[in-house]
Amino acid sequence: MTSSAFASQPTAGFDPAATAAVLAAARTGLRPLELSTDLRPPTLADAYLAQDIVVLGRGEVAGWKVGADTPEAEPLRGALATDSVFQGRAVRLDANTFNVIGVEAELVYLVGKDLPPRATPYTEAEVLDAIASVHAGIEIVDTRFAEWGKQDKWSRTADQANHGALIVGEGHANVRAITSTAQPVRLLIDGEVAAEHVGGNSAGDTVRLLVWMANLGAVSLGGLRAGQYITSGSTTGSIFVAQGAQVIAEFPGVGRAELLLT
Repeated sequence: MTSSAFASQPTAGFDPAATAAVLAAARTGLRPLELSTDLRPPTLADAYLAQDIVVLGRGEVAGWKVGADTPEAEPLRGALATDSVFQGRAVRLDANTFNVIGVEAELVYLVGKDLPPRATPYTEAEVLDAIASVHAGIEIVDTRFAEWGKQDKWSRTADQANHGALIVGEGHANVRAITSTAQPVRLLIDGEVAAEHVGGNSAGDTVRLLVWMANLGAVSLGGLRAGQYITSGSTTGSIFVAQGAQVIAEFPGVGRAELLLT
């Protein structure tokens, strides 16, 4: 399958490697407020080309983030490297390694079987058969830019779609038993309830996102691979916290994830 959101060649005059180099350097050096005009991806496809270079420069692809603004909207994805994915019921991270710390409660899916790119689209049943388990998760959203939210959308997409870290907590293997739109969720910060409701994901049914990832979203980096995680978008919005915060995401019937920012 092909999509206008993905291309093998950049738009004329745009160098995705140059954009990726600035974003990589910002992790250890000066953070720009925004990309210079010549480095801003002119299309979503160009943003993905730059994002892929950023991620591969950090190491092996360990997972993905995916979401959509509405149940009908085309999803957007970010590829995640091994250095930003953490597993465990309770994870401690150094707050000083982040520029900003926005926390989101998310359902996370573990891929148990390779789904390599192919000409015939994967069906929903095939994709669900390849998912080994579903987990409670917390995504930290962050930015390599000097300030949060001041950049154009495709620049933020190139910057791994504002990904900071993924915490994968408890889960279970009965993936089909979980209906994301009917799934209760509670996000606690320092013992206080910051968000509590049913569903909450702007994309609607997360299975749609998994199928899109298998057929389009992951293709440019070799498709979905066993052992990768797919975090399926915020159910609580982004809530910004600081050093010392304890964050707990609870998904009854799925599990719990906990983050302590030291």
